[in-house]
Amino acid sequence: MPDALLTPVVDDDGSPFWEYAARGELRVQACAACGELRFPPRPCCPHCRSFDSEWRLMSGRGRIWSYVIPHPPLLPAYAEQAPYNAVVVELLDAPRIRLVGNVVSTPDAPLNSVDPGRLRIGAGVRVAFTSAVGAGVRTPRWLLERS
Repeated sequence: MPDALLTPVVDDDGSPFWEYAARGELRVQACAACGELRFPPRPCCPHCRSFDSEWRLMSGRGRIWSYVIPHPPLLPAYAEQAPYNAVVVELLDAPRIRLVGNVVSTPDAPLNSVDPGRLRIGAGVRVAFTSAVGAGVRTPRWLLERS
C-alpha cells in the first residue's frame, strides 16, 4: 500500500476504535446507560445524553450497503490505483452502524485488487485489518465472503 494514501486522523473520541483496530478487533462505541450503539464515536449519547460509554466487540461481518467507483479518482495519490472502490458497509450485528472502507482481495492488497464488477449491493463482507501504517494505525478493510 503506497505511503501517499490517506491515514485516519485519530481524535480523543475515536482513539479507542483505533486502539482496538491495532489489535485486529472491530469494536463500536455503545452507551453504558441505555445500550445504544453509535458511530462515529462521540462523548455523549444522542439517545439518553449519558456520558458513560463502552466499546462492544462486533463480529466483523457486514454487507455492502452502497459503493462507488470514483471517476476520476478524487485525490492524486489514488490515481495509480484506479479503478478502485469505496464502500459503505452495514454491520450485520448492528444494522444501523455503517462504516466506510474498501473491498480488497487481502488486507494489504492495493485498493484496485478486486474487480469492480464483482461488487453488489447486499454482498456479504468481513473485516480485515491492514498492517500498521502511519503512526501504527491499522485500518479496517473488507473482504468479499464469497469469491
